[in-house]
Amino acid sequence: MHGLPRISGLRDNKSGRSRCKVLVGVLTWRTGWRFVVHRILSVFAVSLVFLLSAAGSTHRPQVTSSILVRTDWLAAHLKDKNIVILHVGTDRKTYDAGHIPGARFLGLSDIVAVRNGIPNELPTVNTLKATFERLGIGNQSRVVIYGDMAGLFAARAYFSLDYLGRGDSTALLDGGLEKWKAEHREVSIRQNNVAPATLTAKPRPELIIELATVKQVVAGKGKKVALIDARPFSDYAGTRPYAIRVGHIPGAKNVFWADNLVSRDNPVLKSAADIRARYEAAGVRPGSKVVVYCQTGVQATYDYFTLKLTGFSPMLYDGSFSEWSSAEGTVVETGIPHSN
Repeated sequence: MHGLPRISGLRDNKSGRSRCKVLVGVLTWRTGWRFVVHRILSVFAVSLVFLLSAAGSTHRPQVTSSILVRTDWLAAHLKDKNIVILHVGTDRKTYDAGHIPGARFLGLSDIVAVRNGIPNELPTVNTLKATFERLGIGNQSRVVIYGDMAGLFAARAYFSLDYLGRGDSTALLDGGLEKWKAEHREVSIRQNNVAPATLTAKPRPELIIELATVKQVVAGKGKKVALIDARPFSDYAGTRPYAIRVGHIPGAKNVFWADNLVSRDNPVLKSAADIRARYEAAGVRPGSKVVVYCQTGVQATYDYFTLKLTGFSPMLYDGSFSEWSSAEGTVVETGIPHSN
């Protein structure tokens, strides 16, 4: 079994080569007092990111090509021992109509939860761990994900595994089922029953920031922080009256997640140079800290993925605009983006 590949689907145009190596390791999860210390230190470290000005690197980020695979690679590795393919959707309709052979269905509802009245929040570590173990994902698994909504739900599943410390052994399928079918590749209607596995989780709480930290960013207490709103422009600008308070978090710039795709019908990612330029135009700079959000935390995970793919280190505000707009003492902005 070979690990996830260094594919040539997205290239760093400066060098013409994919550069990043696949990182494969057995992740460990420690309990007891070590876990308590880990949580405290992680929260402290995230706070320091925003309260202190750190000198960041100014070199152009490198493409992390190991987290994206192409259909031709997957077709050649369908029967590899440790490959686990996930089809993510809100229901089984698309999956039952024909999925990639061997794919296992993951319901979006299994990887999100309602917290403080806000839907689509991250469940507990134990809940996520049990969900992926039930699907046969273990420590040696190499996970490839695709899903409904042009890959949007797959991105949420990727973030969930990245949060568990499994991001470097997980990849999205570029183009998803749409591209697979367009190439006239085999699909299956077989229901795949699998044996549960044991997954060692190493949670990464530093990937998520909370309301209090976002308030500090907006108040100007953080340095080199780019806020990215992943929603459609009409939601960002507040021109679609879907709620009492509409608009965006002050200072945020809009990079609609689907604009990184060729199209919804052909959900292949655009070039790395194109994607990177879009984020740089929104104020993301090499070495800067990046926070992504949307309405409830799902759309933002696609921006999270593409930022990570193109070499940045994003964080997710999971409560997103739903929490921000309903929180006491918060301000919302409407209209077109501010000038840099």
